[in-house]
Amino acid sequence: MNILKDITSTLLVLFLLSKANLAQGQNDNKNYNQYLNTITTAVPFLMIGPDSRAGAMGDVGAATIPDANSAYWNTAKTAFLEQEQAITISYVPWLKSLGIDDIYVAQLGYTWKPNERLSISHGLRYFSLGEIKFTDESASLLQIVNPNELAIDLCGIGYKLNDFFSGGLSARYIYSNLTSGASVNGSDSKAGNAIAVDLNGFYKKPIKVGEKPADYMFGFNIQNIGNKVSYSESAERDFIPMNLKIGTGINFEIDEFNEFGMYMDVNKLLVPTPPAYKEEGSGFAEDANGEYIIESGMDPNVSTVQGIIQSFYDAPGGMTEEFNEINWSLGAEYWYDKQLALRLGYFYENPNKGNRNHMTFGLGLKYQIFNLDFSYLVPFNQRNPLENTLRFTISFDFADVKTATEIKKN
Repeated sequence: MNILKDITSTLLVLFLLSKANLAQGQNDNKNYNQYLNTITTAVPFLMIGPDSRAGAMGDVGAATIPDANSAYWNTAKTAFLEQEQAITISYVPWLKSLGIDDIYVAQLGYTWKPNERLSISHGLRYFSLGEIKFTDESASLLQIVNPNELAIDLCGIGYKLNDFFSGGLSARYIYSNLTSGASVNGSDSKAGNAIAVDLNGFYKKPIKVGEKPADYMFGFNIQNIGNKVSYSESAERDFIPMNLKIGTGINFEIDEFNEFGMYMDVNKLLVPTPPAYKEEGSGFAEDANGEYIIESGMDPNVSTVQGIIQSFYDAPGGMTEEFNEINWSLGAEYWYDKQLALRLGYFYENPNKGNRNHMTFGLGLKYQIFNLDFSYLVPFNQRNPLENTLRFTISFDFADVKTATEIKKN
């Protein structure tokens, strides 16, 4: 258990450091940590949690009890599924509180287990951005477009290396059509395309909490490692949301009918932080090539591999800002008789990095192979696209793996 304690302690240290106001990383006369400096990427919909179970627990998912939606959070978890097949369908309204009904995220996922150790998953996520009207300078209508984005999980593989640890790998195709070929700033636009992979692992071991049986879990997921995206021939290419997710959790049985789980995730985008440029007059100073001069931080126009590496040390505010880029989630889940679940969660993001700060709650219902989950979000300090919105997920679990194996033998 010493290794497990070390892992948990590491996550708690990350949590405390992300909240701390460290004295490092300051320029001679400027503290860059007092400025808003968010990291933006192409296809940000990839970071929208698609299912309501995780959504009700603050978007934890790297190290929770495996379910039909595990392929999104950590493909390695699917190797620990107890079902031979699982199907999930989710619908997430977007900006519903503003009266908009044509912006949403929909997901369809399927996981199957040929045997006890191996799992294979496929999925589709679709993001509709509604209807957008393009006009000229005189407000004359030029074109009506229906931008949309999708991610096709071509294949995800989870494999149990032993009774306690599994590894995972998944590959996806990403398509982003924001303008339907409309001319933007004099240049013809195009759809963006990318291929990305996830690398992940999951550890699950039975332990004792007092005299009660429990499962300790640890998981990690390096998501969306892929090429940069461009929407025109002349525009610079943008990073997709490559992300490091690390989680830990414990689920224990209170008695025959009651069980309770607690979970924590930390996330950090593996994308370069925008630098601070040298100011000159009312704008920024330029070098001989017409490029802005970087005062603090590093050049963000680098390759995918270099971007991942320098994302750990390139913030203009130094290590203070690097730790501020860590988001964290806390979640809790109570089950009664494996039929009714109550869930609660909290998500935190630093004010200078986006300021998402909200509570979540929800419930789950299970009847035989049928599962229905709901979640609701309550923002604390700013508007949120999901506020006043009821999200739901439907999933189906078909046949226990051992039962299915026995049937085949007979």
